[in-house]
Amino acid sequence: MKVSNHQSLSCFNTLAINAIAPKIIELESISDLSLVDDIDLKSAYVLGEGSNTLFVDTQTPVIIKPAFTGIELNEHEEYTELEVKAGENWHQLVLTTIDKGLGGLENLALIPGSVGAAPVQNIGAYGVEFSDFCRYVKWFDFTTKQVVKISNRDCQFGYRDSIFKRSLKDKGLIVSVGLILSKRWQPKLTYAGLDDLDKTSSAKTIMDRVIEIRSAKLPNPNHLANAGSFFKNPVVDSSVLSELERKYDNVPNYPISDTEVKLAAAWLIDKSGLKGYRLGDAATHEKQALVIVNHGNASGKDIVDLASYIKTTVFQHFGVMLEHEVRFIAKDGETSLVQLEREQTND
Repeated sequence: MKVSNHQSLSCFNTLAINAIAPKIIELESISDLSLVDDIDLKSAYVLGEGSNTLFVDTQTPVIIKPAFTGIELNEHEEYTELEVKAGENWHQLVLTTIDKGLGGLENLALIPGSVGAAPVQNIGAYGVEFSDFCRYVKWFDFTTKQVVKISNRDCQFGYRDSIFKRSLKDKGLIVSVGLILSKRWQPKLTYAGLDDLDKTSSAKTIMDRVIEIRSAKLPNPNHLANAGSFFKNPVVDSSVLSELERKYDNVPNYPISDTEVKLAAAWLIDKSGLKGYRLGDAATHEKQALVIVNHGNASGKDIVDLASYIKTTVFQHFGVMLEHEVRFIAKDGETSLVQLEREQTND
């Protein structure tokens, strides 16, 4: 276990926000969990690779970073089972599975972050979600100091949602995940960008296309600080889509049910005139409106102000309320854009 005090987190989050952590506790093995005292656990935020985190204050909670790694494979007649430690990089896991001839995760290539963060957000892309392959999550409970196995069903996965964002929030951390990859793999090619591929395409071909698309649309955080897709794609009633289609051609949408559709948040932001919009060093990306970038010296508050402006403007144009996908972390723990706006109104 490594411990450092009063350290900047600018290199620990892909938005490069310069917030100060009172303490960073890096867990190098699962046995280190027993060495973390109750005081630290009660005031801590579990941080993976910081690719989905916005520090909104100049100070942060105590930071716990799970750094344990390892991938275990077990072959069965119908499927391959993997247990992957939380500290593994998600994209590297995808590359590893493809290299071993295992299909399934290719649509999720190039999603930034650690494996331990994947269940929290139920990461997804191109018609595929983490929950499609998850068999269980191993969870360290801060209260009992025990590791328990939580089944897929009990994880309560939803669209960018899970039990880890709700009833288990701040009550423990993910140690590892169990994944199932079927040996009867079938490609998922329904999303735009993949739908022109041949139905006999290999998992590697699909992965390469996903990497090509994402690399063209999304800025590399090593070159331009960002946290990827900042807002969720809103799910709305079908009548909202019908109204939009009276005014616009080719409105991107994805049916959810007979009565609901998912709209493209990037399209809504773009049509609101906000692609490339800038407030100081905080801006929407000039090629992908869904991405908020830091051009150098943006603070957490600058990013919050821009996110609030985007949300308000989109609602004024379309009557659709955007919800941020990136997690907002204040000095006392996780918060939300709605809560921060409410606090600002009360001040």
